[in-house]
Amino acid sequence: MAGILAAAAPAFLASLVEFVEALTIVLAVGATRGWRTALSGALAGVAFLAVALAVFGPALGRIPIESLQLFVGILLLFFGMRWLRKAILRYAGAIALRDEASAYAATTSRFGAVARPAAFDWSAFATTWNAIVLEGLEVVFIVIAVGTTAGALGAATAGAGLAGAIVIAAGFVLRAPLARIPENTLKFAVGIMLAAFGTYWTAEGLHSPWPGGDAALFALAIGFLLASLAGVALARSRRVTS
Repeated sequence: MAGILAAAAPAFLASLVEFVEALTIVLAVGATRGWRTALSGALAGVAFLAVALAVFGPALGRIPIESLQLFVGILLLFFGMRWLRKAILRYAGAIALRDEASAYAATTSRFGAVARPAAFDWSAFATTWNAIVLEGLEVVFIVIAVGTTAGALGAATAGAGLAGAIVIAAGFVLRAPLARIPENTLKFAVGIMLAAFGTYWTAEGLHSPWPGGDAALFALAIGFLLASLAGVALARSRRVTS
């Protein structure tokens, strides 16, 4: 059960964030350039990701577990620290908080200012394809990484699939950006989880067992949380004094 939750939870939360951002682009393009073009690009992006998952997922399963843990651990640590860095700067006020309503308005303004072509709109198609692929690649990597190393690829896939279903259903019903989802807080939480998992599996790959086994993950998560909060306070104080 612990392995299933360890795979499903980060896959669900990370996928939720990425799907919300991709949905914003698809909705904006659909509203200004036509839904046929927007959905065609989105479906093409999903097909590309499905092929990538089918090709690389089984290949990772054939890598020795120690090497896989080290490789995945380092990459997850990189992803987690990147997410945490942005979250710290956002909460410190150094960069703007992510706002899906503003992102939607900016995209609709950009496409609305250009005349729609009479034939198929390849620019709009490429925009939605690019949004799905770029956001989805992080989802695919996180699903494969946490699922394979935790021995619960099915649970990680199910977590990502549930997040995708929720976002798609909400977008279909509302046809508006999901601005009320606390995306910045979710990114903070996912960054902490990825950094904790990355640190844990990097040490496991180096044959350095953790005291307490899997319970060390909670201690790592708390440590990253406290360090991140300290980073927010430090960044805020530097902004005030500068």
